[in-house]
Amino acid sequence: MHYGTIKNCDIANGIGVRVSLFVSGCNNHCKNCFQPETWDFSYGQPFTKETEEQLLLLLQPAHITGLTLLGGEPFEPENQRALLPFVRRVRRQLPQKNIWAFSGFTLEELLSPDCRAHCEATLPLLALIDVLVDGRYDEALKDISLHFRGSSNQRILDVKKSLEKKEATLLE
Repeated sequence: MHYGTIKNCDIANGIGVRVSLFVSGCNNHCKNCFQPETWDFSYGQPFTKETEEQLLLLLQPAHITGLTLLGGEPFEPENQRALLPFVRRVRRQLPQKNIWAFSGFTLEELLSPDCRAHCEATLPLLALIDVLVDGRYDEALKDISLHFRGSSNQRILDVKKSLEKKEATLLE
């Protein structure tokens, strides 16, 4: 997996001050995507053990609320497979931090074995995530007044409650 950017003081992609990892690679190709350069799976730099260590260090300060995964598309199968061991480390080493992920796929799509994004890493990865902002950006539904979303079709989901209830549950 490659990544395009790491932001170590991000307040735009989740509640609180966050460390954000923008992964590379996306096959959704949403019209007028704000980062089309991240569609390329080779964009940016390789995600290495050194990258993981850097992210874990950036996450340690008390003022950092958590980690955000976005891109690109974190739920492209090859990205999920690379992210899963790292997110497990974050959970193990920094259990007080929350984890957000942004995806062009809806939760229902990710849970469906018929979806191209669904793979062996999907359920374990979702189980480690607290909040999922889901759905493709739709320029016709663009709304700049929305927090953490670009278009009104996108949802901010409480993943744990969604998985428990077996239905998408909005974050309160």
